[in-house]
Amino acid sequence: MWALIVLLIGEFLLAAVLAVTLLIELLIATPASFASAVALTVLAFIAAAWIGAIVVGALRGQAWIRGAAIVWQVLQFAIGASAISGTFSTPTIGWPLVAVAVVAFLLLFAKPVVDATSRREERAG
Repeated sequence: MWALIVLLIGEFLLAAVLAVTLLIELLIATPASFASAVALTVLAFIAAAWIGAIVVGALRGQAWIRGAAIVWQVLQFAIGASAISGTFSTPTIGWPLVAVAVVAFLLLFAKPVVDATSRREERAG
């Protein structure tokens, strides 16, 4: 479970750094398309918030994080694969994204992670 949490924290930190970097670039540079730059920046902040919520949920052992983390790993894998072979390919970014996504995806199905996140909170009432 801790290996997964460490990977998720790393993903969160990178997403947060990317979001802040995009915001700074938006404020100091003139983008080719202002609307696209704003949309990309907002999406980066949403992704960072999403991963941050997954990290908090993982630390609390909540069951919902497995589905949310699987979705994120699939998205990250797709981004990494596009970076490897896309029109503007950057394999030095793509391969680490793919590798981390695959490792985290596999960890999400490991018995210790499933056991740690299978407890459902009892609702009072």
